[in-house]
This record gives sequence, structure tokens and C-alpha cells, in this order.
Amino acid sequence: MSDEPHAKHLDESGHARMVGVGHKPLQERRAVAEATVRMSPAAVRAISEGTLPKGDAGAVARVAGIMGAKRTPDLIPLCHPLPIERASVEVEPHPDRGEVHILATVETIARTGVEMEALTAAAVAALAVYDMVKGVDPDITIETIRLVEKTKGETRPG
Repeated sequence: MSDEPHAKHLDESGHARMVGVGHKPLQERRAVAEATVRMSPAAVRAISEGTLPKGDAGAVARVAGIMGAKRTPDLIPLCHPLPIERASVEVEPHPDRGEVHILATVETIARTGVEMEALTAAAVAALAVYDMVKGVDPDITIETIRLVEKTKGETRPG
């Protein structure tokens, strides 16, 4: 298998493979992703006030998102396992808009980016909010899971 810079995820026979990244330098990498969970304003208020029957949806979503980031290579085929240096998930209820906004940030020093880890963190956090709220608002929806930013910085020896 080749470590060429623009290698594909399919080999010459059309079979899936993990692309080699050994030729890339170690670099500081950061990715930010977001998700929006829509629900009734009353359900968002219950999250804000901590009165959901299942407990603190924000705390559960933060931990679930961080765990999701760490487990990304187990969930998404062909993702490289990366040493996650930092992962954070912010959960912001907005009762006036009937939504919860989730912002996931993941950082590493690696040969490839952490976009999938940030997206997975946002998605898993949104799923956790969904699970916590579904008994209170059966019309809850998850929307707009997207990458907001990705950066790579200083090259590191290695």
C-alpha cells in the first residue's frame, strides 16, 4: 500500500483501505463542529432549569460527546486512531428559539486532522440530548451537524 500524498481510500482492486499518513508531519490540529437540537421551548427550559425527569442533559451530553470523540475510530470505518490532547463540548440551551446548540472542539498533535472526532462529538452529544428529552417532547429533532472550523498549526518533531 502506498503512502502517496493523495492516496485514495480504495486500492487498485476497489477494496476499502486506510490511507497511509506516515509521510505527513506531526502538527497541532484542531477542529470545531456544531449540532442543533430542536424541541419545544418548554423542553429547552426544562434543560436550563435542570428539571428533566432523566436529569442534567447538559452534563450527560458533554460527557457523551467527549466519549464519542475518543471512540471515533471504533465508529467510523477507516478513521485513524488519534491521540486526543483536548476535547470539549459546550451545550447552550436557547428557550426563545426552541433549540439547544452544541459546540464540540477537539485538538491533537498528529499526522491527520480531527474533523471526524469533532463531528462525532457533536453528533453523540446531540443524541444524548435527544435521549434525555424524548419523553418530554416526542417531536424533538436533530439538525445541522456540521464542521465549523479546522486548523493545523505548528509542525512538531516526530
